[in-house]
Amino acid sequence: MSDIDLPLAGVRAAVADLAAAAERVGAAWPKPRAPGKWSPSQVVEHVARIMEESANVASGLPSQFPTVPFFLRPIVRLLVFRRTLWRKAFPKMKAIAAFVPAAGSATPADGRVRLEGALTRFDQACRARAASGQGVASSIFGAVPVADFARFQELHVRHHTEQIPATLSR
Repeated sequence: MSDIDLPLAGVRAAVADLAAAAERVGAAWPKPRAPGKWSPSQVVEHVARIMEESANVASGLPSQFPTVPFFLRPIVRLLVFRRTLWRKAFPKMKAIAAFVPAAGSATPADGRVRLEGALTRFDQACRARAASGQGVASSIFGAVPVADFARFQELHVRHHTEQIPATLSR
């Protein structure tokens, strides 16, 4: 087993949990749980977009993530990236416009397909980067190990999975 297998298995399990939670909401799929909140459909779309752009980052391709000045990246890496990994909890943050979906997939089944496609791209990009022996060059955090990049993604997915059950009480 390589160093990347376990973190990517964590991402895969987190995506499966998110898809399963989304499939349980039934008629609440397109409905925000409260004013100003996202619907389960939007949550799934947001996660898929982040995962696709993270695949771009891992592949060394341009992404829609913002570019933090290079001299601030060590600070952001410590305060956001490392802290998230240490706490095993994703901080509460606002998404930038590129990652705020107006709508998502029409059905939970379509959402699962969307998530699985994004996961496949992310998985392949991380495996290729790990095989190259290089870290991920993030425009936000600077250079980070591929395994940590995958763990960060898992925590992001789990953070949003926690938002889905709240829609069941509608």
